[in-house]
Amino acid sequence: MNCSKTPDFVLSGMSSDPENQQFLFCLFMPLYLLGLLGNSLLLLAIGTDIHLHTPMYFFLSQLSLVDLCFTTTTAPKMLEDLWTHNGSISFSGCLTQLYFFAVFADMDNLLLAIMAIDRYAAVCYPLHNPLVMRPCRYGVLVGISWGVAHLVSLVHILLLSQLSFHINQEIPQFFCDFGPLLWLSCSDAQLNEDLTMALAGVLGISTLFCVISSYAHIFHAVDRVPSAQGKRKALATCSSHLSMVILFYSTVFATYLKPPSTSHSSGELVAAVMYTLVTPTLNPYIYSLRNKDVKSSLKRILGMESSLDYGSSQ
Repeated sequence: MNCSKTPDFVLSGMSSDPENQQFLFCLFMPLYLLGLLGNSLLLLAIGTDIHLHTPMYFFLSQLSLVDLCFTTTTAPKMLEDLWTHNGSISFSGCLTQLYFFAVFADMDNLLLAIMAIDRYAAVCYPLHNPLVMRPCRYGVLVGISWGVAHLVSLVHILLLSQLSFHINQEIPQFFCDFGPLLWLSCSDAQLNEDLTMALAGVLGISTLFCVISSYAHIFHAVDRVPSAQGKRKALATCSSHLSMVILFYSTVFATYLKPPSTSHSSGELVAAVMYTLVTPTLNPYIYSLRNKDVKSSLKRILGMESSLDYGSSQ
């Protein structure tokens, strides 16, 4: 009863109070623009500076591209809903948003694991790393990751499109996500739920194992370095990536460490905002503020380096 294959939904994750919506719009709009600016500048810096054409920065440029797309998948619709006080979204629009959301979320996960392996190779095998991580090899790694992310997302969307959903229902989130949609299904969604948990488990556990294993080897190698300066230098090459890993996985666990079809709480909504908007916005600034090469490239792009040189020569 009251079910449809192509229902319309209402995204009701944010506050329904107009004053709160105005406040949230003023809060999230600058945050979204900061994310666009930071990731775009990082992409430009890496693309135009030949000194940054290394595996680490190639992976970082891919992460910036993914973060740029990730926030653009959810933030514009959220901002539109806050501005117009209308969270309606069509079924096709919901599935489209969900498809790209899943692709970029999986890519974030896979890229962080690849970057952890790259840091492991750079710290533990510095002499062999340039021979192992050749452009063709890390290009293949990223290409496979894109293929896996698209394939997993496509499987989810094809299965979701076969379900029927209650009509005129609210999604307790500010974007379309698997859990709320399965919760609103009036079909048997057990297969979808099992597959969601299985694929998330395989991708999540395997990538997390790569990250933990890589850093276990890194810390063991650093512990054997005799000088304190050498230890600090080795750890400095990993600090930015480790910060990103902690931010990403802590918010993901807070959002998704439960069965997909259970109801959502306000705490999970805050975690979702952190996961989809705050973390992708912070990532480029974490890397640029802690990395001398990136800062130097950004100064050159922004014209600050030449002005500083000119000032010092006066």
